[in-house]
Amino acid sequence: MTNLNGVVTPPSTPSPNLLQMNMAREREKYLEEYNFPFCEAATKFEKLAKIGQGTFGEVFKARDKKNHKKLVAMKKILMENEKEGFPITALREIRILQLLKHDNVVNLLEICQTRANQFNRYRSTFYLVFEFCEHDLAGLLSNTKVKFSLGEIKQVIQQMLNGLYYIHSNKILHRDMKAANVLITKSGTLKLADFGLARAFSAQKNGQPNRYTNRVVTLWYRPPELLLGDRNYGPPVDLWGAGCIMAEMWTRSPIMQGNSEQQQLTLISQLCGSITPEVWPKVESLDLYNQLELVKGQKRKVKERLKPYVRDPMGCDLLDKLLVLDPAKRFDADSALNHDFFWTDPMPCDLSKMLSQQTQSNFEYLAPRRLNNHQSSAMRPASAVASQGSSTSATSGFHERVF
Repeated sequence: MTNLNGVVTPPSTPSPNLLQMNMAREREKYLEEYNFPFCEAATKFEKLAKIGQGTFGEVFKARDKKNHKKLVAMKKILMENEKEGFPITALREIRILQLLKHDNVVNLLEICQTRANQFNRYRSTFYLVFEFCEHDLAGLLSNTKVKFSLGEIKQVIQQMLNGLYYIHSNKILHRDMKAANVLITKSGTLKLADFGLARAFSAQKNGQPNRYTNRVVTLWYRPPELLLGDRNYGPPVDLWGAGCIMAEMWTRSPIMQGNSEQQQLTLISQLCGSITPEVWPKVESLDLYNQLELVKGQKRKVKERLKPYVRDPMGCDLLDKLLVLDPAKRFDADSALNHDFFWTDPMPCDLSKMLSQQTQSNFEYLAPRRLNNHQSSAMRPASAVASQGSSTSATSGFHERVF
């Protein structure tokens, strides 16, 4: 450039702040206009109600705007804390659900998204879209008007074990078995759901033990091997949860409700007996065996304590084989499905007739809070209450403590 005096001056360069502003505007424009080729817009669905909430995010009941008869469940993927893009846990869940296709595993239909704009800080929101199931097991069990016959209980447990047999055969661990993650459709089909903590597992390579995280499974359903720090585990972790859920079908409340890992181990020992190398070989090699206080001198009382609730000898026997301390001796899904519990009268029976009486959905998130004394002391044998008397503790939460 030449000024009026004929002096040549170099062209002016934009300030660093102006450059940054221009780059930010270009990035925002790019994000606003970006089209995700395999994700349809979330606006194709109309949200009807919120039906779930957890550390994973939120779940909504929604319907297709073009087909009002089509109902879906939309699980929002939390993106707020992500610095590296799409959450790896969500990618793992999507990949696993794409591989698993079974009547007793929830079906992932699609993934949809909202466009990035100034109102969402230029961050798209992604949803996993599932087939809609009208109930979860925790919601049904917290509804006192829902009554399961023995044949219906057998049907629920059989379908749950069928789902576990399928995913374990495909080398997948669920790692969060609990009543709230067991969905049931109005026609009576059970679906294992919430694979946010699931992972593939494999045999040990070159004799080296696996090193999976043991910070999985909701505390009340967490097996003793995880509480003792085991990182080389497999399908038995899911079968312990299945045993807890099975017992809950009769008690209507989680059977061991610890406030900490230490208390959970204490409750397990009071029900299943003391954890010792005699009943569980090599347990002393687990990382936390010598760091946690383990109750001594406790006898195994699974059948004794559950008998007043279950009142079915075969059911008690199967529970006894699922709630085994040593994971190597715990029943797997195949052995459980072959147990006489499912092959004696009454046989497993259809759930649709009983569920047809439910005019509204039953979800744990929507269930009214249950009072600690919702079941009279006359209905609960004294032996079924935890020895520390925590069932009436003000800090124990809204579930009744059974053991």
